[in-house]
Amino acid sequence: MKGRIISPGKCKGAAIVSKEPIGFYGGVDLETGIIIEKNHPLEGKCIKNKILVFPCGKGSTVGSYVIYGLKKNNVSPLGIINEETETIVATGVILAGIPCIDKIDISKINNDDEISLDADKGIVEIV
Repeated sequence: MKGRIISPGKCKGAAIVSKEPIGFYGGVDLETGIIIEKNHPLEGKCIKNKILVFPCGKGSTVGSYVIYGLKKNNVSPLGIINEETETIVATGVILAGIPCIDKIDISKINNDDEISLDADKGIVEIV
């Protein structure tokens, strides 16, 4: 699948997929990388070393710094794939150096799919 490059880089890993938006501020534990937002489909799941797939971000602009903090704490996702990367997620992944692509039909990606994300070329492949 071809998408738009938000933050360059390459990574491979297992997908963790949410059909719901993710709010990083108050929604993801900065120390563990576990989704803590109540009633979120990924509540209790860890995003560390996964390819995080979700439609878009939501919530406070502080979420950008949460993404950066996840990277500094070594609990960030390897990469991020969105349908639409809004400014909160875009700023966070650029600050953190996390590869990110959007304009992807995320309905084609399932939990635990092995993903190759090439955000230098804007390509997502299910391996």
